[in-house]
Amino acid sequence: MRPKRRRLYFVLAGMSALAVAVALALAAFEDNLVFFNSPTDVYAKEVPQDRRFRLGGLVEEESVAKSADGLTTTFRVTDLNRAVPVAYTGILPDLFREGQGIVADGHLNADGTFVADNVLAKHDENYMPPEVAEALKKSGKWKGGSE
Repeated sequence: MRPKRRRLYFVLAGMSALAVAVALALAAFEDNLVFFNSPTDVYAKEVPQDRRFRLGGLVEEESVAKSADGLTTTFRVTDLNRAVPVAYTGILPDLFREGQGIVADGHLNADGTFVADNVLAKHDENYMPPEVAEALKKSGKWKGGSE
């Protein structure tokens, strides 16, 4: 084998190894990505079940209910266009209440309920999670400050 051909094979093998490494890294990266969706996005995009994502919006008025066991709380998250039912088992943040912005991590189950693993509530009366504020702006329902 001539040296020029040997170098060509060496470069091709190196590029192939690099392509496989990049493909594996991108696959692992995509599995760990958590996207944000508003309730309107959930209905528009048909988010696959068991795919983790963040759901953000306002807790709909008069939608919060506790189950008989006292641990599971159900409520609806809305962007004032659409609403998604949410079930959360655990202790909710102290600032969680109706009409306030939240971001929940979890997945959709078969009946369209968002099963939350974690619920984050705003930390003061002027703060709105940026994703929630953006979703409300898109829906045309933003009642925020100067923006």
